[in-house]
Amino acid sequence: MPELPEAEVVRRGLESWVRGRRIEAVEVLDARSVRRHLDGPQDFRDTLQGCTVEAVVRRGKFLWMNLSGLTTPAALVAHLGMSGQLLVEEPDAPDEKHLKVRLSLSERGQDPGELRFIDQRIFGGMFLSELVPTPDGGPGGLGSESPLIPHAAAHIARDVLDPARSTEMLYAALRRRTTQVKRAILDQTVIAGVGNIYADETLWQAGFSGLRNTATIRRNEVIRLDEALKDVMTRALAAGGTSFDALYVNVNGASGYFDRSLNAYGREGKPCQRCAEQGITSLIRRDAFMGRSSFTCPVCQPRPRRR
Repeated sequence: MPELPEAEVVRRGLESWVRGRRIEAVEVLDARSVRRHLDGPQDFRDTLQGCTVEAVVRRGKFLWMNLSGLTTPAALVAHLGMSGQLLVEEPDAPDEKHLKVRLSLSERGQDPGELRFIDQRIFGGMFLSELVPTPDGGPGGLGSESPLIPHAAAHIARDVLDPARSTEMLYAALRRRTTQVKRAILDQTVIAGVGNIYADETLWQAGFSGLRNTATIRRNEVIRLDEALKDVMTRALAAGGTSFDALYVNVNGASGYFDRSLNAYGREGKPCQRCAEQGITSLIRRDAFMGRSSFTCPVCQPRPRRR
Protein backbone atom coordinates (compact mmCIF):
# COMPACT_ATOMS: atom_id res chain seq x y z
CA MET A 1 0.00 0.00 0.00
CA PRO A 2 1.43 3.42 -0.91
CA GLU A 3 2.81 5.31 2.08
CA LEU A 4 3.80 8.96 2.56
CA PRO A 5 6.73 9.08 0.08
CA GLU A 6 4.74 7.47 -2.72
CA ALA A 7 1.76 9.77 -2.12
CA GLU A 8 4.05 12.84 -2.04
CA VAL A 9 5.70 11.85 -5.32
CA VAL A 10 2.23 11.72 -6.91
CA ARG A 11 1.23 15.03 -5.28
CA ARG A 12 4.26 16.81 -6.70
CA GLY A 13 3.50 15.46 -10.15
CA LEU A 14 -0.12 16.59 -9.97
CA GLU A 15 0.94 19.99 -8.69
CA SER A 16 3.15 20.44 -11.76
CA TRP A 17 0.74 19.12 -14.37
CA VAL A 18 -2.80 19.63 -13.04
CA ARG A 19 -2.91 22.57 -10.60
CA GLY A 20 -4.54 25.64 -12.13
CA ARG A 21 -6.36 23.69 -14.85
CA ARG A 22 -10.10 23.42 -15.35
CA ILE A 23 -11.86 20.06 -15.50
CA GLU A 24 -13.67 20.18 -18.84
CA ALA A 25 -15.27 16.73 -18.80
CA VAL A 26 -15.48 13.65 -16.59
CA GLU A 27 -15.93 10.06 -17.68
CA VAL A 28 -16.58 7.28 -15.16
CA LEU A 29 -15.79 3.96 -16.78
CA ASP A 30 -16.35 1.86 -13.63
CA ALA A 31 -18.84 3.04 -11.00
CA ARG A 32 -17.05 1.00 -8.34
CA SER A 33 -14.19 3.50 -8.42
CA VAL A 34 -16.49 6.35 -7.33
CA ARG A 35 -18.50 4.30 -4.83
CA ARG A 36 -17.35 6.53 -1.97
CA HIS A 37 -19.13 9.44 -3.66
CA LEU A 38 -22.48 8.77 -2.04
CA ASP A 39 -24.54 10.83 -4.52
CA GLY A 40 -23.52 8.53 -7.35
CA PRO A 41 -21.52 8.67 -10.60
CA GLN A 42 -23.78 11.19 -12.35
CA ASP A 43 -23.48 13.71 -9.51
CA PHE A 44 -19.71 13.08 -9.44
CA ARG A 45 -19.51 13.99 -13.13
CA ASP A 46 -21.86 16.97 -12.96
CA THR A 47 -20.22 18.46 -9.87
CA LEU A 48 -16.63 18.20 -11.12
CA GLN A 49 -17.24 19.50 -14.62
CA GLY A 50 -16.21 23.14 -14.83
CA CYS A 51 -14.23 23.16 -11.56
CA THR A 52 -10.62 24.35 -11.43
CA VAL A 53 -7.91 22.58 -9.44
CA GLU A 54 -6.66 25.27 -7.07
CA ALA A 55 -4.19 23.19 -5.06
CA VAL A 56 -2.96 19.61 -4.70
CA VAL A 57 -2.64 18.69 -1.04
CA ARG A 58 -1.44 15.73 1.02
CA ARG A 59 -1.51 14.69 4.64
CA GLY A 60 0.02 11.30 5.33
CA LYS A 61 -1.27 8.92 2.67
CA PHE A 62 -4.33 11.12 1.95
CA LEU A 63 -4.19 13.03 -1.33
CA TRP A 64 -6.72 15.61 -2.49
CA MET A 65 -7.31 18.49 -4.88
CA ASN A 66 -8.90 21.71 -3.64
CA LEU A 67 -11.42 22.97 -6.18
CA SER A 68 -12.89 26.33 -7.10
CA GLY A 69 -16.27 26.75 -8.76
CA LEU A 70 -18.33 24.93 -6.13
CA THR A 71 -21.14 26.34 -4.00
CA THR A 72 -19.93 24.42 -0.94
CA PRO A 73 -16.14 24.11 -0.43
CA ALA A 74 -15.09 20.56 -1.29
CA ALA A 75 -12.07 18.61 -2.45
CA LEU A 76 -11.58 15.79 -4.92
CA VAL A 77 -10.03 13.01 -2.87
CA ALA A 78 -7.95 10.36 -4.63
CA HIS A 79 -7.57 7.19 -2.56
CA LEU A 80 -4.91 5.03 -4.20
CA GLY A 81 -5.65 1.88 -2.21
CA MET A 82 -3.37 -1.02 -3.10
CA SER A 83 -3.07 -0.48 -6.85
CA GLY A 84 -4.43 2.96 -7.71
CA GLN A 85 -2.50 5.19 -10.11
CA LEU A 86 -3.00 8.77 -11.25
CA LEU A 87 -1.42 9.31 -14.66
CA VAL A 88 -1.29 12.35 -16.92
CA GLU A 89 -1.75 11.34 -20.54
CA GLU A 90 -2.41 12.77 -23.98
CA PRO A 91 -6.04 12.27 -25.07
CA ASP A 92 -4.96 10.12 -28.01
CA ALA A 93 -2.88 7.78 -25.81
CA PRO A 94 -4.35 4.23 -25.64
CA ASP A 95 -6.57 3.56 -22.65
CA GLU A 96 -4.90 1.58 -19.88
CA LYS A 97 -6.35 -1.87 -19.22
CA HIS A 98 -7.71 -0.89 -15.80
CA LEU A 99 -8.71 2.71 -16.54
CA LYS A 100 -11.58 3.69 -14.23
CA VAL A 101 -12.00 7.49 -14.36
CA ARG A 102 -10.91 10.04 -16.97
CA LEU A 103 -10.73 13.79 -16.35
CA SER A 104 -10.31 15.97 -19.44
CA LEU A 105 -8.37 19.13 -18.58
CA SER A 106 -8.24 22.59 -20.11
CA GLU A 107 -5.44 23.20 -22.58
CA ARG A 108 -2.17 24.62 -21.24
CA GLY A 109 0.77 24.75 -23.60
CA GLN A 110 2.16 21.30 -24.26
CA ASP A 111 0.88 19.78 -21.01
CA PRO A 112 -0.95 16.44 -21.37
CA GLY A 113 -4.71 16.89 -21.59
CA GLU A 114 -6.02 14.07 -19.39
CA LEU A 115 -5.75 12.91 -15.81
CA ARG A 116 -6.54 9.20 -15.57
CA PHE A 117 -7.28 7.06 -12.53
CA ILE A 118 -6.24 3.44 -13.05
CA ASP A 119 -6.92 0.74 -10.47
CA GLN A 120 -6.40 -2.96 -11.05
CA ARG A 121 -7.71 -4.24 -7.72
CA ILE A 122 -10.38 -1.55 -7.20
CA PHE A 123 -9.59 -0.96 -3.51
CA GLY A 124 -9.04 2.74 -4.21
CA GLY A 125 -11.25 5.37 -5.75
CA MET A 126 -12.13 9.02 -6.20
CA PHE A 127 -14.82 11.03 -4.44
CA LEU A 128 -15.78 14.53 -3.38
CA SER A 129 -15.51 15.38 0.31
CA GLU A 130 -16.66 18.55 2.07
CA LEU A 131 -13.84 20.75 3.37
CA VAL A 132 -13.95 21.40 7.12
CA PRO A 133 -11.71 23.44 9.47
CA THR A 134 -8.62 21.66 10.78
CA PRO A 135 -8.85 20.84 14.53
CA ASP A 136 -5.72 22.88 15.34
CA GLY A 137 -6.31 25.75 12.92
CA GLY A 138 -3.17 24.97 10.93
CA PRO A 139 -2.89 24.14 7.21
CA GLY A 140 -4.78 21.08 6.08
CA GLY A 141 -1.70 19.52 4.56
CA LEU A 142 1.35 20.01 2.40
CA GLY A 143 0.52 21.96 -0.74
CA SER A 144 -1.85 24.57 0.69
CA GLU A 145 -1.88 27.08 3.53
CA SER A 146 -5.66 26.79 3.79
CA PRO A 147 -6.80 25.68 7.29
CA LEU A 148 -9.31 23.30 5.69
CA ILE A 149 -9.19 19.54 5.27
CA PRO A 150 -11.56 17.04 3.63
CA HIS A 151 -14.02 15.64 6.15
CA ALA A 152 -12.83 12.15 5.13
CA ALA A 153 -9.30 12.96 6.33
CA ALA A 154 -10.09 15.16 9.34
CA HIS A 155 -9.48 12.34 11.82
CA ILE A 156 -5.84 11.71 10.93
CA ALA A 157 -2.84 13.23 12.69
CA ARG A 158 -0.22 15.43 11.10
CA ASP A 159 2.33 13.41 9.19
CA VAL A 160 6.02 12.69 9.62
CA LEU A 161 7.24 15.54 7.37
CA ASP A 162 4.61 18.12 8.37
CA PRO A 163 6.43 21.29 9.56
CA ALA A 164 3.53 21.97 11.94
CA ARG A 165 4.27 18.74 13.84
CA SER A 166 6.80 18.42 16.67
CA THR A 167 8.64 15.61 18.43
CA GLU A 168 6.88 16.60 21.64
CA MET A 169 3.52 15.98 19.95
CA LEU A 170 4.66 12.47 19.04
CA TYR A 171 5.95 11.84 22.56
CA ALA A 172 2.63 12.93 24.09
CA ALA A 173 0.62 10.83 21.64
CA LEU A 174 2.70 7.73 22.36
CA ARG A 175 2.58 8.11 26.12
CA ARG A 176 -1.21 8.45 26.06
CA ARG A 177 -1.41 4.87 24.79
CA THR A 178 -0.53 1.49 26.20
CA THR A 179 0.39 -0.50 23.13
CA GLN A 180 3.40 -1.64 21.11
CA VAL A 181 5.48 1.06 19.47
CA LYS A 182 5.07 -0.38 15.97
CA ARG A 183 1.30 -0.54 16.36
CA ALA A 184 1.33 3.08 17.50
CA ILE A 185 3.33 4.50 14.59
CA LEU A 186 1.13 2.57 12.15
CA ASP A 187 -1.90 4.28 13.71
CA GLN A 188 -2.74 7.25 11.48
CA THR A 189 -4.34 9.07 14.41
CA VAL A 190 -0.94 9.05 16.19
CA ILE A 191 1.26 10.06 13.24
CA ALA A 192 0.20 9.91 9.61
CA GLY A 193 1.93 8.44 6.59
CA VAL A 194 3.73 5.44 8.08
CA GLY A 195 3.02 1.98 6.72
CA ASN A 196 4.58 -1.40 7.30
CA ILE A 197 7.67 -0.90 5.13
CA TYR A 198 8.76 2.40 6.60
CA ALA A 199 7.83 1.34 10.14
CA ASP A 200 10.31 -1.55 9.92
CA GLU A 201 12.98 0.66 8.34
CA THR A 202 12.51 3.34 11.01
CA LEU A 203 12.64 0.91 13.91
CA TRP A 204 15.78 -0.71 12.51
CA GLN A 205 17.44 2.68 12.07
CA ALA A 206 16.39 3.82 15.56
CA GLY A 207 17.72 0.53 16.95
CA PHE A 208 14.90 -0.69 19.10
CA SER A 209 12.09 -3.19 18.97
CA GLY A 210 8.62 -2.33 17.77
CA LEU A 211 7.34 -4.58 20.56
CA ARG A 212 8.30 -1.99 23.17
CA ASN A 213 5.37 -0.66 25.14
CA THR A 214 4.62 3.00 24.47
CA ALA A 215 3.94 3.54 28.17
CA THR A 216 7.62 2.87 28.92
CA ILE A 217 9.18 4.90 26.13
CA ARG A 218 11.40 7.76 27.23
CA ARG A 219 11.64 11.20 25.69
CA ASN A 220 15.19 10.67 24.38
CA GLU A 221 14.03 7.46 22.69
CA VAL A 222 11.17 9.31 21.00
CA ILE A 223 13.65 11.91 19.77
CA ARG A 224 15.69 9.08 18.23
CA LEU A 225 12.57 7.49 16.77
CA ASP A 226 11.34 10.78 15.30
CA GLU A 227 14.72 11.53 13.75
CA ALA A 228 14.71 8.08 12.16
CA LEU A 229 11.15 8.56 10.87
CA LYS A 230 12.04 11.84 9.18
CA ASP A 231 15.32 10.55 7.78
CA VAL A 232 13.78 7.37 6.31
CA MET A 233 10.88 9.29 4.76
CA THR A 234 13.18 11.98 3.35
CA ARG A 235 15.51 9.43 1.77
CA ALA A 236 12.59 7.43 0.37
CA LEU A 237 11.07 10.56 -1.10
CA ALA A 238 14.38 11.47 -2.76
CA ALA A 239 14.40 8.01 -4.34
CA GLY A 240 10.86 8.40 -5.65
CA GLY A 241 9.37 6.02 -3.08
CA THR A 242 9.39 2.24 -2.95
CA SER A 243 8.12 0.29 -5.95
CA PHE A 244 8.12 -3.48 -5.69
CA ASP A 245 6.11 -3.83 -8.89
CA ALA A 246 4.63 -1.71 -11.67
CA LEU A 247 1.66 -0.63 -9.54
CA TYR A 248 3.43 2.10 -7.57
CA VAL A 249 4.39 4.83 -10.03
CA ASN A 250 4.38 8.60 -10.32
CA VAL A 251 2.13 10.55 -12.69
CA ASN A 252 4.52 9.89 -15.60
CA GLY A 253 4.55 6.13 -14.94
CA ALA A 254 8.07 5.98 -13.46
CA SER A 255 8.82 3.71 -10.50
CA GLY A 256 10.69 4.63 -7.32
CA TYR A 257 13.86 2.82 -6.29
CA PHE A 258 14.09 3.11 -2.49
CA ASP A 259 13.70 -0.69 -2.30
CA ARG A 260 17.41 -0.82 -3.16
CA SER A 261 18.18 0.95 0.14
CA LEU A 262 16.08 -1.14 2.50
CA ASN A 263 17.95 -2.38 5.57
CA ALA A 264 15.27 -4.52 7.22
CA TYR A 265 12.03 -4.91 5.28
CA GLY A 266 12.00 -7.95 3.01
CA ARG A 267 15.53 -9.02 4.05
CA GLU A 268 14.67 -12.19 5.96
CA GLY A 269 17.74 -14.42 6.35
CA LYS A 270 20.16 -11.76 5.13
CA PRO A 271 22.89 -10.27 7.34
CA CYS A 272 22.07 -7.18 9.36
CA GLN A 273 24.33 -4.56 7.81
CA ARG A 274 24.82 -2.61 11.03
CA CYS A 275 25.89 -5.71 12.94
CA ALA A 276 28.13 -6.79 10.07
CA GLU A 277 29.97 -3.46 10.26
CA GLN A 278 30.76 -4.29 13.89
CA GLY A 279 31.94 -7.81 13.06
CA ILE A 280 28.77 -9.42 14.46
CA THR A 281 26.94 -12.13 12.55
CA SER A 282 23.18 -11.58 12.79
CA LEU A 283 20.45 -12.42 10.29
CA ILE A 284 17.27 -10.39 9.77
CA ARG A 285 14.26 -12.31 11.04
CA ARG A 286 10.64 -12.18 9.93
CA ASP A 287 7.73 -12.46 12.35
CA ALA A 288 3.98 -12.30 11.82
CA PHE A 289 2.52 -8.96 12.89
CA MET A 290 -1.06 -7.73 12.52
CA GLY A 291 -1.66 -10.01 9.55
CA ARG A 292 1.55 -8.81 7.89
CA SER A 293 5.24 -9.28 8.56
CA SER A 294 7.83 -7.53 10.69
CA PHE A 295 11.50 -7.63 9.76
CA THR A 296 13.99 -7.00 12.56
CA CYS A 297 17.52 -7.76 13.72
CA PRO A 298 17.47 -9.91 16.88
CA VAL A 299 20.80 -8.44 18.03
CA CYS A 300 20.59 -4.66 17.56
CA GLN A 301 16.83 -4.53 18.07
CA PRO A 302 16.50 -6.62 21.21
CA ARG A 303 12.99 -7.54 22.29
CA PRO A 304 11.74 -6.19 25.62
CA ARG A 305 12.13 -8.53 28.56
CA ARG A 306 9.04 -10.30 29.76
CA ARG A 307 7.94 -9.33 33.24
